[in-house]
Amino acid sequence: MKKKQFGILYIVLSSFCFAMMNVFVRLSGDLPSIQKSFFRNLVALIVALVILMRDKTWFSGKKENIKYLFLRSLAGTVGILCNFYAVDHLLLSDASLLNKMSPFFVIVFSFFILKEKIKPTQIVIVIGAFLGSLLIIKPTTSILQSPASIIGLLGGMAAGYAYTYVRLLGERGEKGPFIVFVFSSFSCLATLPFVLVDYSPMTGKQLGCLLLAGICAAGGQFGITAAYFYAPAREISVYDYSQIIFSAILGFVIFHQLPDVYSWIGYIVICAMAVLMYFYNNKWAKKKV
Repeated sequence: MKKKQFGILYIVLSSFCFAMMNVFVRLSGDLPSIQKSFFRNLVALIVALVILMRDKTWFSGKKENIKYLFLRSLAGTVGILCNFYAVDHLLLSDASLLNKMSPFFVIVFSFFILKEKIKPTQIVIVIGAFLGSLLIIKPTTSILQSPASIIGLLGGMAAGYAYTYVRLLGERGEKGPFIVFVFSSFSCLATLPFVLVDYSPMTGKQLGCLLLAGICAAGGQFGITAAYFYAPAREISVYDYSQIIFSAILGFVIFHQLPDVYSWIGYIVICAMAVLMYFYNNKWAKKKV
């Protein structure tokens, strides 16, 4: 149970970091999304490199892990780019909804790739959290009409696929900072040509916001990597929805956005599902003892 509690702690911290990242991305203003993505990953790359040099922890040497590192990096990069594209071409609420499909895909891919058994109660709780997010996000009918919605859904699927391989790599001996380093390096190399071709000049404030967004993104990456090291997706993925609650609080404090009654109901539902998952996991753990 201690490992599960650490997993919950790390995924909640990751959600907070990603919520802060979105705040700084928004504060950075009207810049190409791929440029924002590049700086997001560049800072994470530097942070991971510093940690690796300090701890002198690099590749485990297991050649079979190379393909898993590549698949995690490729899927993570596709997920980021698809999510940014959806944000640029859909209502923010619709794009957020599609991105929050990732906890479902983590559970599905964990079942097929990691052979983790899923209990019906856990599925019901995750669905309950998703329904709570619908009350907050309030998707529009246009989500079914825009091709960008397909790309946004692909982004959520790719993120779920990437996080599944994070857990697999952890089980196979790779350290979190190295996984983040490889992913960030891959993403920077993949986006650099587009940034060079379509670079938009930035003010000092915009650069500062993107650097802070990158620091928060690094925290989010390290957090979610550690979370899936400690616990199976079926037990902690529901806590990924805490990002929506953090976003609502930050939106009120920084942008003076006041949630409506449906949003408040959604917050209560998500918190209730998180508490139910916690007690269910505790009960199941005691039965196994």
